[in-house]
Amino acid sequence: MYNELYEAWRKEMENKEIQMLPKDFYVRLADYVRKMREESRMLDKKTTRAKLMEREFKNVKTLIKKLLQLRYKKSLDNAKTGKPVPKDHLTEEEERLYAEIPPLAESYQALFKEISRGRLPGMKSKKKAKGMVVRFLKEVPEIVGADMKTYGPFKAEDVATLPVENAKALIKQEVAVEVETKA
Repeated sequence: MYNELYEAWRKEMENKEIQMLPKDFYVRLADYVRKMREESRMLDKKTTRAKLMEREFKNVKTLIKKLLQLRYKKSLDNAKTGKPVPKDHLTEEEERLYAEIPPLAESYQALFKEISRGRLPGMKSKKKAKGMVVRFLKEVPEIVGADMKTYGPFKAEDVATLPVENAKALIKQEVAVEVETKA
């Protein structure tokens, strides 16, 4: 697993685009780290084997941190430009996290617009604060709304009321459409 982790980090360093990782990469990586921890607890700390294991563990932690930072930065850069990351390049865990980035970016853009109009957030009308009803066109994992509440996961054709900022972001991503409601 160490070699696979190193190769994933190396490829991520050498390429501008986010690189493909197996869907179960982090599951296997966490299992590898857990086994290393268990094995190191059983070793005499003074042995060469224990010292080598400790060094390998430090290297693994460093590689994991650097790999995650690279992938996070690339995901944010893509979200800022509106360029989607190919789903097959993300692990299952990253897919859930990535789904939360565009609504967050949309919320910051909305904050900027409100402040530049001379309004403070929270001064919106009650009608807008209630949310927007949307119908999902695709599966969407659980998201954290602008109101910090958890919504989802959603399947295609599900209907839900979401904070306006999140609903607009999902509509912009073409994963949901607004449902007209009678006032």
